Amino acid sequence: MGLKLFFPHCEKKEVMSVIAWLAKFLMVAPQHGVVPGKLRGQAVDTKMEPAAKVWWSLDSSLIFEMGLKRNENTALILKLEEKVEERGRSVECPDRVELELGCVLVVSVIEQLAQWHNSTVKAAMERLCDYIPEKLQGFCYVLAELYGPHIAELIDREMNADVVCHALRLCKQDPGQPLCHLYSPPKVGLTIAIRKAKRIMKTSKDLKTFMGFSSVCAFPLLANLCEKIKHVLRNKLPFEDFDGDKFSTFPTLRGYHWRGRDCNDKNTTVYPGRRPDNWDANSDSNCNGIWGVDPKDGIPYEEKFCKGADSKGVVLLGDSAGAHFHIPPEWMTVTQMSAKSFANLPMAFSDELDWPQFSEITGFLNSTIGGWTDSLYLRLRKRNRCNHRDLQNISQNAPYLSFSLARNQLLDNPAIVIYATIGNDVCNGERDTLAHMTTPKEMLSNVVQALRYLDSHLPNGSHVILTGLVDGRFLWDNLHDRYHPLGQLNKDITYSQLYSFLDCLQVSPCSGWLTPNETLRNLTSERALQLSNVLKEIARSEKFANFDIFYMDFPLRQTAEEWRKMGGEPWQLIEPVDGFHPSQIAAALGTAITWQKALREWPQVLGKENPFNDQIEAIFKDQGGY
Repeated sequence: MGLKLFFPHCEKKEVMSVIAWLAKFLMVAPQHGVVPGKLRGQAVDTKMEPAAKVWWSLDSSLIFEMGLKRNENTALILKLEEKVEERGRSVECPDRVELELGCVLVVSVIEQLAQWHNSTVKAAMERLCDYIPEKLQGFCYVLAELYGPHIAELIDREMNADVVCHALRLCKQDPGQPLCHLYSPPKVGLTIAIRKAKRIMKTSKDLKTFMGFSSVCAFPLLANLCEKIKHVLRNKLPFEDFDGDKFSTFPTLRGYHWRGRDCNDKNTTVYPGRRPDNWDANSDSNCNGIWGVDPKDGIPYEEKFCKGADSKGVVLLGDSAGAHFHIPPEWMTVTQMSAKSFANLPMAFSDELDWPQFSEITGFLNSTIGGWTDSLYLRLRKRNRCNHRDLQNISQNAPYLSFSLARNQLLDNPAIVIYATIGNDVCNGERDTLAHMTTPKEMLSNVVQALRYLDSHLPNGSHVILTGLVDGRFLWDNLHDRYHPLGQLNKDITYSQLYSFLDCLQVSPCSGWLTPNETLRNLTSERALQLSNVLKEIARSEKFANFDIFYMDFPLRQTAEEWRKMGGEPWQLIEPVDGFHPSQIAAALGTAITWQKALREWPQVLGKENPFNDQIEAIFKDQGGY
């Protein structure tokens, strides 16, 4: 198999420059004269060694195919534009903003590694590549080969990461937009420093030929994983699901980290959360680890231990906070950096930098990212071990429910659904952020529509808890003047600087709260309160056939107070790298508060305690684990 490159909607000269560089890197020598054919036609250049084909597809994508002298079984797909039409769907690809952000972060780490270890910049890059898991090291070395000498030269001339990335053409200033920077500008001014750095880079022929790559997913060694992640992002369903029941035996890519592990991925009628088939006398149809017949009396264990036990699952309909977005601070703190720090990089990448297995609602594994795991699911399982593995973390907006929710109204147990989009409706990275926030009228329509869908799919006896929006002023108040992990070594980057940089790039997770503009922060919280009141009114006035509905405020104030009693500080409740999401500690403390409220005010939601829990544990141990 050869190498196949797809260049959607790219200029021919831009594409050919990339091909030339890539061919050089792969020790293949393309000749001149490759002419694209028309539409479905193609041209074969026999002068190339080996032969190459270039043609235009109907969507104006230039496709280049060539053989390889090494790695003959390699098949790579490179996509180099913001939108690709694939199977009739529009796929968003990472753009240059992502490259700019990534470049500034990586160059900062390289510079600090050289400083901390008193080494050359070249040695620092090699050290960083050695830290990365072996499967990704090739990608790192390609970047080091391409950019390394230029990064080293500019850092040696005392130019900061902002200047370096602009000189490498990985950052660019759009017309009419400000010049974005993370660090304080150099004394000569940012514009002059960038101009000087670009003059130094002018002679770099290799660098020019490589500028066709417009995203991290354009690099060969990451292309395959990126394609899988894009598929998952589109569908919010397990990438590996052989029987199509929306449950998987694979952990990441929306697999069992996100919803209970399938115990038979070749049988669509076997999955977590269903009512047992024939009381699971012969096999485990609901994957809770309880099956077979008691030889003493001939009664199936599932019937003996789970009949009338009020079994129910947990479903989160949330946002990135509910999925537990987390970037390990060790990835950006050179004083703590090691190969061990990056050991979980492939897993984190394929879980979209989310850690639902440790999250507040559906967490089930012991935390490896600090703090501890406590979740609504774990408490429900402890209360009734028949609930084992019955969890779903969907973490997306309501319009996609029909693609992702796995609940059969006739065959499955009831569920407790937590509807918790605690920031999405007021958070965006737009310049006019207020204009892009959800209005109360839109909120009412969206949520009622989602609830009607749930009513047509949830088994009777289910429960829905609507969670109010958070008051995000807590973020700025507790972080803005603290040093970010990237700024701790030299005391040169505060969260205020990070927020401004992200806002300038228009990728801020929440322009309304992560801003020095107090008036805007207050207006954002005012809108959040209005939307919470909409949810509260829905819970009070709407009735549904298959579930009852409740409302609770997001327990930020109680969480902070509880943490203070334990000797903690408020900033520790916020994710240190993004400065926005709740931390692992906040998630665990929030679980306890939610559980106590439900136990006190809505005990019927949690169901009764199973008197056979000890017997289940004695016979079935960990019930197959996770």
